[in-house]
Amino acid sequence: MYTGQSEHRMTVNDGGIMHTSSFCNGLWNRPQAIALRHRIIRRNPMEVALYTRVSTPRQQQQQTIEHQLRRLRDYVATHPDWHVTDEHIYRDDGYSGAKLNRPGLDRLRDRAAMAAFECVLITAPDRLARNYVHQMLLVDELTQRGCRVEFVERPMSDDPHDQLLLQIRSAVAEYERTLIAERMRRGRQAKLRSGQLLPWTRAPYGYLLDSDRPRDASRVQIDPVKAAIVAQMFAWYTDPGQSVSLYEVAKRLSDAHLPTPRGGKRWNVASIRGILRSPTYTGVAYSGRTRPAPAHRRKSALQPVGSGQSQQSTAAEEWIAVPVPAIISQETFEAAQSRLDRNVQMARRHNTTYEYLLRGLVSCGQCWLACSGRTLSPGYHYYFCRGRTDALRLAQGERCTARYAPAQALDELVWQDLCRVLLEPSLITHELERAQMGAWLPQALQARRQTLRDVLAQLERQQARLLDLYLAEVIEREEFERKRKEVAQTQHGLRQQLRQLDAQAQQHVNVTALAQGIETFCQRLHPTLDTLTFAQRRQLVELLIDCVIVNDAQVEIRYVVPTGPNGETTPFCHLRLDYLDLEPQPIIVHEWRIRQLQITTKQNDMGASLGA
Repeated sequence: MYTGQSEHRMTVNDGGIMHTSSFCNGLWNRPQAIALRHRIIRRNPMEVALYTRVSTPRQQQQQTIEHQLRRLRDYVATHPDWHVTDEHIYRDDGYSGAKLNRPGLDRLRDRAAMAAFECVLITAPDRLARNYVHQMLLVDELTQRGCRVEFVERPMSDDPHDQLLLQIRSAVAEYERTLIAERMRRGRQAKLRSGQLLPWTRAPYGYLLDSDRPRDASRVQIDPVKAAIVAQMFAWYTDPGQSVSLYEVAKRLSDAHLPTPRGGKRWNVASIRGILRSPTYTGVAYSGRTRPAPAHRRKSALQPVGSGQSQQSTAAEEWIAVPVPAIISQETFEAAQSRLDRNVQMARRHNTTYEYLLRGLVSCGQCWLACSGRTLSPGYHYYFCRGRTDALRLAQGERCTARYAPAQALDELVWQDLCRVLLEPSLITHELERAQMGAWLPQALQARRQTLRDVLAQLERQQARLLDLYLAEVIEREEFERKRKEVAQTQHGLRQQLRQLDAQAQQHVNVTALAQGIETFCQRLHPTLDTLTFAQRRQLVELLIDCVIVNDAQVEIRYVVPTGPNGETTPFCHLRLDYLDLEPQPIIVHEWRIRQLQITTKQNDMGASLGA
């Protein structure tokens, strides 16, 4: 029976011509229609980020990072639907792949959390990280953000074989880095023991290095002018006829307008002490005198903590001696060490006439330096800013003008405030809900995400109907293209919002669970607050108070309350070494006036600083 339609289906091989309408010559081939639909819908380019890294300055000078960028751009050029902007190119010049603390990588992770791109392109897995655990951590983090990671040398997929190959390559990269580092370490030790290599790359004050071979110990020379200044420092400090302090030595050098080791005008006491403590000036440079160790103290709660590492002295048996020209005799050096040791024993910081409850926790609200304790006659105890007595700040015109804070009154004030917070845990939980946007409940977040998904699904159906109308020749090509672009732009914006909501949902904190942990912690402390000894009070203050900021008539207390057993053993400053670089939203719990002092209790970024 004739239906008015031809039974022959047109193909691309029929004379090299294919009909554009399914009504011209038979039914439209369904696979061809689906392929055309995907090509039309996928015309919106995918945002791609590029990441490159080199480990050493030598590689940086050899333009190897530019070579990586060329390879990445060439690879992107083979994908017409990919798009890369200059702001999405992240590079780390001279950073080791064994650490995650890299500025370019940090920016990449921050932008990925904001769903700024959908794919990260890297030349090889070892450019991302040398450590297998670090590689898996970064890949999982980016994948959870809705951003896939692709390598040029070996494009990966979800296939188990590809994942196994990625793990094997990561393990090999980690092994190679460990092997190279161990060989370089043993090679340096062998050269140090033979006296062919200097233990430092920057010459100490009073010495000159050869410009062609700066690590050659046989080419070290003495700077006559600076060597004379070093000898004069030791002579002043070890003169038995007069008692010259380190501050006096620094003052004499500054008054003589002699430049510091770094070319400054004012000498610092720390520089003088470092020169007097260095055995290099006796003719022996030691390697391995110290080793890196985790930092346990901070200069001030209001200043950056730093890298979180410090130096710890090693045993003398582990030192490696390298001979260099001598400037002073061994007897003069030993006399200086004896004088320094005696001054340490007689220093005022060993005074135990008063027990400061807030020792190491008070900071100045004007200059952000830490405050120390001081006892003045006839027995008055104060917290004072170090910026008031620093000779270098005084010479630079930056002397702090903050007043002394009575230690006994401040200790009692802070302890009473701490007890009130522990006796009323509802104050903390209430402000915790505000900090975590309690008005925006998880149900509302889920509803908003579901609404965006429904709208995106509706737009997908609209795209399909629009394509059907175009194939049925109901609308013209110009109108089809215009409406398709409008729908595509709307889809792109909604997908961006959905990725941002997904990222925020992953960072959302369960306020109820945190509140239960806080109440449990406070209830355990209620019966013992009135019977605690000074040592126990001090331990509790160190755990629960991050810092006390004193600014003349105002005192600000920043609390850190643990929400679980894991947060009760480690101080806040040891948990977060980068918290000063963030901008957390402060939470004002309560404020009132006592003894003409305004007390404001704040909790900064509680959810991220509890360690629970």
